[in-house]
Amino acid sequence: MGGIVDFEIRLPRSSVSVARMHAASGVPAEAIREITHCEEIPALGEDELSWELALEAAAALLDRTGTRPEDIRQVIFAGSGEWDTPFWSPAAKVAAALGADRAHCFEVTNFCNAGTTAIQIALDRIAAGGTGHALVLVGDRLSKMVDYDDPGSKELFNFGDAAAAVLVAGEGLSFEVLHSTARTDPSWSDYYFGEHRRERLTIRRGEHRSGLADAYVDNFTRLIDETLAAVGGKKDDVSYFLINQGDRRMHERLLRTVGIPESRSVFNYHRLGHMGGADTLIALRDLQTRGALRHGDLILLATSAMGFSWGVTALECAR
Repeated sequence: MGGIVDFEIRLPRSSVSVARMHAASGVPAEAIREITHCEEIPALGEDELSWELALEAAAALLDRTGTRPEDIRQVIFAGSGEWDTPFWSPAAKVAAALGADRAHCFEVTNFCNAGTTAIQIALDRIAAGGTGHALVLVGDRLSKMVDYDDPGSKELFNFGDAAAAVLVAGEGLSFEVLHSTARTDPSWSDYYFGEHRRERLTIRRGEHRSGLADAYVDNFTRLIDETLAAVGGKKDDVSYFLINQGDRRMHERLLRTVGIPESRSVFNYHRLGHMGGADTLIALRDLQTRGALRHGDLILLATSAMGFSWGVTALECAR
């Protein structure tokens, strides 16, 4: 069905520290570290924009793969929908800067589940249309939407920023996409919401409800079983299970529940926060960098998003 030719990651130059979070919110630093697990998190600075970070990643990716901008038929920008500028197209902005003037440019909003959703949309369109490449850009400005002055928002203090560019095609693959599935539980649709405050949009949580942690485990377990059945595999066949780095406790609980050892996952909490939809790609790059991947490895990407959506994508290492 096609898959990923290559991908590139970019982190911002700036960061937000536990010391700053503590000073702004009054929450004890130790309590903040229980959420962040590190002293500082990459975050967009005042002079940094998410689309420019995505452009850097995309330019490096096209250069490394020798891909001509005119061969790109789709440019898809995936994220939360809170772009750098309201009512515009970051996908088109990046395409213009790259010279990809033959591409259809559009956005996909599914929060931190948007990247894998966009890859599937790109592959479906490539399959329907035949040849061509798609450029999927994953970018957000999550840290800019966190209110560090609000102690009640401390659960979001691990939100950071990153950008990823993914080249998608029907051939010449590094990772074949074997299967991708997702579902949304609409009963959680407005548990988190945006609120305009102090001339910017901030993330707020509604009245506390129990059951979200169980929903994470239940939905991921169901989607993992569905995915393995679709690819004809078992849990023992999973070489690596990569998940959004939103909550370490949830990460560990899910691995215990599904019976996948921690040695077959990647934990980046000691150096990064929750880097939005780029989390699983950062983990995948880590595996590549340390030479851990082998031809034929089965890799599951588990993504989740406000709304609340969950997704599992099965990749096979092709080279």
